[in-house]
Amino acid sequence: MSSQTTDLLRLGAAGLARELADGRVSAIEVTRAHLERIEAVDGAVNAFLARNADDALATARGVDDARAAGEQLPPLAGVPIAVKDIACTQGLTTTAGSAILRDWVPPYDATVVRKLRAARMPILGKTNMDEFAMGSSTEHSAFGPAHNPWDLTRIPGGSGGGSAAALAAFEAPLAIGSDTGGSIRQPAAVTGTVGAKPTYGGVSRYGIIALASSLDQIGPCGRSVLDTALLHEVIGGHDPADSTSLNAPVPPVVAAARAADVSGMRVGVVRELSGEGYQPGVRQRFDEAVTVLQAAGAQVVEVSCPHFEYAIAAYYLILPSEASSNLARYDAMRYGLRTFPDGVADPSAEQVMAATREAGFGAEVKRRIILGTYALSSGYYDAYYGQAQKVRTLIARDFEAAFDQVDVLISPTSPTTAFGIGEKIDDPLSMYLQDIATIPANLAGVPGISVPVGLSPDDALPVGLQVLAPALADDRLYSVAAALERDLTTIWGGPLLDRITDLADSDGGDTAVAAPGTQPVARAVDPTRQES
Repeated sequence: MSSQTTDLLRLGAAGLARELADGRVSAIEVTRAHLERIEAVDGAVNAFLARNADDALATARGVDDARAAGEQLPPLAGVPIAVKDIACTQGLTTTAGSAILRDWVPPYDATVVRKLRAARMPILGKTNMDEFAMGSSTEHSAFGPAHNPWDLTRIPGGSGGGSAAALAAFEAPLAIGSDTGGSIRQPAAVTGTVGAKPTYGGVSRYGIIALASSLDQIGPCGRSVLDTALLHEVIGGHDPADSTSLNAPVPPVVAAARAADVSGMRVGVVRELSGEGYQPGVRQRFDEAVTVLQAAGAQVVEVSCPHFEYAIAAYYLILPSEASSNLARYDAMRYGLRTFPDGVADPSAEQVMAATREAGFGAEVKRRIILGTYALSSGYYDAYYGQAQKVRTLIARDFEAAFDQVDVLISPTSPTTAFGIGEKIDDPLSMYLQDIATIPANLAGVPGISVPVGLSPDDALPVGLQVLAPALADDRLYSVAAALERDLTTIWGGPLLDRITDLADSDGGDTAVAAPGTQPVARAVDPTRQES
């Protein structure tokens, strides 16, 4: 790999945008460098389900031609991006990680994809995900799990593990994710990247394959807070095609990220989102980050949100109920997979539907459809779904009461670092608990962001801190996250992702994907220690 290619991969979105605007590099060079990186490492990472090389290079060529002609271009023109395979892309397969949509090519673009095209951003491809976004590890993908670039034997989070892994492996500088219960923030936490869930309705869901319509939210993912904010401003805004879209301006998230100012800000540590069940190293790094915020001028207080402890129970009634309704459209009649039952000469529509759903849906999807159908059935609706919605209201009131006292709330993003592939796949309850800290924000519709705060001393893997803010106050997230990023980078001596290195296992094979330009050296257990 040439030194120029290495530099391009390391720059990030903001740096690439500067280089492109100043004419020091072409969009073709930038796009080709990332496509070559995907070719080199994605066989090990499995972050991409579909690659889009020809179209991406055509977009890049158009950017270069327009710039040469003196055309005024959008800020991120020529900066490549990866898109979670839950967003419809005209002419490019969209599977939602499911065999039932294995070869489906949408006839239209999702609004978020249309905005990326309008911003002249080359789309590198579609990223791996848990089937229909149901999971916390990307192990429920019908196309094999994605792998964490920090340690290829571990999960990159879910459901958006492919987008997070692509960022951490330097395959893309930016990515699109979706967050129904933490599927942007939790992958960001375990891969040492940044991921934001905007206020519900802040980014259009038109053209997004639905899981749970009252919870789903599209959002930006990056390797830095500023990069993530830049993408947020591209994809945010009102969309008449989406009935849940907010008719409100995009909060000034880029300005907030550049300012990185928390002086005088009231920061609440959520009592219910810590303690038992949290890995000691996760808690240690979180406590250190709190100290950093205090040193930057924030006033930190403890806040109680008593109904948060019921969030997982409520979520796993509301989500399956909405999913069972949304997934009813996969009936083998209109689009997607169609499978005929064995040994039936003239099958009925019902028999074809049953055979198709049996063959096309994975175990986790079937589990949640059954649970949701039961919760919505006659005689159980009020006892289960109705009660869960009442708890949802109580959680929203907890947020309102908390934000009367503080400007933002913080907690660890995930209770643990990345666990091993296969470790929790047969234990759904343990898997569901990975989202214990992220789910409340989706139930209430408030925005959240995860920012890396170091490596756990337990296993030298990334730890994320979550910031939550009131609805439409997304800019506060970026202020806090950017302040942490700035001050912790000073402690680390550089970006956390620079610490991804080759780590030889006992058989001599690589168990981690090297950051471009790094040497195969051991990762530091203590991220506050300077590298020698």
